[in-house]
Amino acid sequence: MVPGTVIDESRAPLTQHLAELRNRMIKALGAWILASILAWTYKEQIFAQLLAPAVAALSEGKGTLQAIAPGEIFFTYIKGALLAGFVIALPVVLWQAWSFEAPGLYPNEKRLAVPFVLVSTLLFVSGALFGHQIVFPIMFQFLSEFESEFVQAAWSMREVFSMTTTMFLAFGASFEMPVVVFFLASAGILTVGQLLKNFPYALLVCFVLGAVLTPSTDWVSQTLLAVPMAVLYLLGVGAAWIFGGQRARGAAKTSALATTSES
Repeated sequence: MVPGTVIDESRAPLTQHLAELRNRMIKALGAWILASILAWTYKEQIFAQLLAPAVAALSEGKGTLQAIAPGEIFFTYIKGALLAGFVIALPVVLWQAWSFEAPGLYPNEKRLAVPFVLVSTLLFVSGALFGHQIVFPIMFQFLSEFESEFVQAAWSMREVFSMTTTMFLAFGASFEMPVVVFFLASAGILTVGQLLKNFPYALLVCFVLGAVLTPSTDWVSQTLLAVPMAVLYLLGVGAAWIFGGQRARGAAKTSALATTSES
């Protein structure tokens, strides 16, 4: 057997795998671009809604948002359209990600495609809205209180937009925890019993993430992120127990029996 022939045969699947990844990424990127172009039509409304918490915090005679660079307004509008386009195209992006992984999944796991896309999209949007409607007003109100007779608030729209966007995406991503926990359990990486046993550590991680992701130093906004994440962690464990299949439930039962026999 010629060595070169073996190498060619082994490379073919990898080449096809990379080609499939490229096609999925092009489709996801195309959906994002088209959605962003559509969002550009409503650029001012998107900007006004996204930065409403910051504007409200400054509306009580504490200053207004300012553009201090020539292209700041234009490029901030572009970023706003890209953010809105990403949210609009998120179901397509998630579907392409799932379709790329589908060939390596079991038949019963492939049937979770539609629930995965719907639940993941709903969780992301819920987390982003929760942050925008509940946490952002508290955070910006707290930050605006530091104005004094020595310092006048003159927030740049670019900096406020950057902070808002970062936290918007952070809250959306953090609310994906049930999906992550579900797949960890259903794939057999961690059992349901292990996830429950390690809940105190998960709770600590939630509060650490709450402190890191919220630039405000007040404990209220940090807790408003940490507590929902802890609840979502438990929801993910429950979903893994109910819908995770044999690997999640069977592994948990085996672990419980082993613990009982040792005691």
